[in-house]
Amino acid sequence: MKQKHHAVYGFLILVLTLISSLFFLRAQAAERVVDIEGHGYNTLNKGGKVWMRDNLNVSKYRNGDEITQAETREEWLDAAAKGEGAWCYYNNDRAKGKIYGRLYNWFAVNDPRGIAPSGWHVPSREEWDNLATAQAGDALPGRKKSPMLKVWHYSISSIDNAIHFNAVPGGIRETEDDAFRFLGEEAFFWSASEASAAFASYAQFNFENSEIKLDLQEKREGISVRCIRD
Repeated sequence: MKQKHHAVYGFLILVLTLISSLFFLRAQAAERVVDIEGHGYNTLNKGGKVWMRDNLNVSKYRNGDEITQAETREEWLDAAAKGEGAWCYYNNDRAKGKIYGRLYNWFAVNDPRGIAPSGWHVPSREEWDNLATAQAGDALPGRKKSPMLKVWHYSISSIDNAIHFNAVPGGIRETEDDAFRFLGEEAFFWSASEASAAFASYAQFNFENSEIKLDLQEKREGISVRCIRD
């Protein structure tokens, strides 16, 4: 009889554990969002907000208008000079877009037609700061082995895997010498917050620690975009 009671008790514990796990997974993995071109993005609940876990990879604004693709330095500088949105693949290599998404200047981020899917927006500096605060409260090591070795050039990565944010290091397009740098080394993400006529805020993830660095970047530079639900 005792063995039967123990078996029933064990079964109940198993059921409760499974239920708890399902609630945890549901809390961590939110709905999948699709952009105007049909690209799907995984999401994450963190700090009371729902974030994309993939880099934006869209070439159209929310209303269907095309965002200018600027491959040459002249095209990139011309878009910035006009204050117009532009995008490119890292090193103009389309294959990299499947992994790292596209790089955008800040004018694309700020365009009133909206670069984010319907019901979503590019996070403000304050929203990035709130994410940084939320992750700082987690009991996590500064360095954590990552299974995403195919995108990070190091055997350790930073917060990207520690908080399941999947911070894909898409690098940057620097306008001054039209150089593409830091692919696999740094993840940069625009914020919607303007700092001055020439600069806007961005968030940076790297492999060395588990902090999100907030800084300023020239609006004409090309970096990655993540979105947050309205």
